[in-house]
Amino acid sequence: MTIVNIAEQHSNLVNLLQYRALYDPHSLMYTYLDDTGKVERTFTIADLDRKARAIASTLLEMGKPGDHVLLLYPSGLDFVAAFFGCLYAGMIAVPTSLPHFRRPSERIQAIVADSQASIALTTSKISDEIKKNSSILPYLSILRFKATDLISDISANEFQEKEISADMIAFQQYTSGSTSKPKGVMVTHRNLLHNLFLMEQNFKLSSETKAVSWLPAFHDMGLIGKILLTPYLGSQLVMMSPVSFMQRPLKWLQTISKYGATYSGGPNFAYELCVQKFKPEQVTDLDLSSWRVALNGAEPIRLETLRKFAECYAPYGFREESIMPGYGLAEGTLYVSACSRDYFPITLFVDAVKLEQNQVKVVSETTEEARALIGCGHVYTGQKVAIVDPETLVNCTDLQVGEIWVSGPSICKGYWNNPEKTAETFEAYIKDTGEGPFLRTGDSGFIMDGELFVTGRMKDLIIIRGRNHYPQDIELTVQKSSPAIRDEYVAAFSVEVDGEERLVVVAELNRDYRPRGKNENLEDQNESDEAVLLKKVATEVRKKVVEVHEIQLYKLILIKTGTISKTSSGKIQRHASKIKYLENNFESYGCF
Repeated sequence: MTIVNIAEQHSNLVNLLQYRALYDPHSLMYTYLDDTGKVERTFTIADLDRKARAIASTLLEMGKPGDHVLLLYPSGLDFVAAFFGCLYAGMIAVPTSLPHFRRPSERIQAIVADSQASIALTTSKISDEIKKNSSILPYLSILRFKATDLISDISANEFQEKEISADMIAFQQYTSGSTSKPKGVMVTHRNLLHNLFLMEQNFKLSSETKAVSWLPAFHDMGLIGKILLTPYLGSQLVMMSPVSFMQRPLKWLQTISKYGATYSGGPNFAYELCVQKFKPEQVTDLDLSSWRVALNGAEPIRLETLRKFAECYAPYGFREESIMPGYGLAEGTLYVSACSRDYFPITLFVDAVKLEQNQVKVVSETTEEARALIGCGHVYTGQKVAIVDPETLVNCTDLQVGEIWVSGPSICKGYWNNPEKTAETFEAYIKDTGEGPFLRTGDSGFIMDGELFVTGRMKDLIIIRGRNHYPQDIELTVQKSSPAIRDEYVAAFSVEVDGEERLVVVAELNRDYRPRGKNENLEDQNESDEAVLLKKVATEVRKKVVEVHEIQLYKLILIKTGTISKTSSGKIQRHASKIKYLENNFESYGCF
């Protein structure tokens, strides 16, 4: 059933779910698939409400409202129940990835220390693994663990309602830590309800929406954009594991086809992967005609990827106007803007040289210096975006690139236990108008005819001899320079050498090109000649970088497949790669 103005009728997610459990208890909400595509588990609205009550009752025996609770779960519905259990108890959920059981997990260690969590929820299997590896994970031993799969539903009868206000912290979303240690973004119920309302309105979603997701549940795009949006809409979500998608990308599309999904999405690399792995014999019965909202976000969106995906899957019913690029960030809850539904994304071709000077000059696609920028849509419903000079803090003029600033009800409270960084990031005012407060996103971009265009991450900007270079542009050039370079697994950054900034690139080799003795790509070369192949790749990369960007490559490090640093959403962690380079900590095939 469709409920209008949910955000206005309920002040928090707990009341919302309880309302649905009262009036539509038997409606199917979540379906989780195993790695073969078979249904492993389902939740109706009543199932989730009952399990959340049982977990909340147990949590309140261990702590009190306002306590932080670490969530350590594999992909599955146990995470969903635990998250809502925290909400029911008035405790602050802290979702994170699972720890590595063979080596320390520095990010999780930092999250435990920063959040001051005293309780951890997980499954009995993961709990046993953590106990076995306590010598590697000593920072987890200070937490009191509870395996939620062992909590009886009977405990739901003992739950006593807690008063939950709209401005209470619902959960703490830790940033990727790509440029510094992870920071805990405090997300309130009010933030979530407003952001979910924006998605409902702008994506034209309803209770009839059918969604499919393989995104990690602990990351904002998967958690808010899929898991929490489902009870908000009163709709259905089919979930599969991220590992299942990475191993068989076409399984994602087949699941959309099987369940007639209307809403799904992921970062740009997901669409690229589906093009690379496309095999006609595997998709003979594929039907993507139901897919009306194909979100693309969380990393640079490439026109080439959008075109290839649309062309590849058009014969299977996919419509190019379903592609919906968007922009968002954890500090803004999730969603800031997205393209209009039912229209192919707006593409702008600009002069790359002028862009390096923070100026926007529109050119034709065939111009030699043309760089394609994908529009990320308009900003609607109570939100505001300003483009501000990051140095002078005044409004940028038209056709000038600046920092993207955002204000509105979706902007979060700040960073947990970090007032200085909160003031710096969340309490910015425009100097020439006095408007504010704004969230400083750290992303650069501009607005043209109301459309937001994102040009890059300011902290990642490479400045060499007075010229600005966007790392994603250099990374794209590198991966196109040789078939040996793995797509989407390249990091470009600068280092200081003798008082001068120099360009360094780290790139993974495709599996077929890894040095390992006899190899079809080496033809009749012997093992000692593998170095010749690597030098050839390096020469091709260097030549292309000079040709396209007019800068010399100082160092190229070719590394093993699967070893470059990425965030949980698939973003390249350039700062982490830079640290590894400076510490000589790469498993590399060579430095050229």
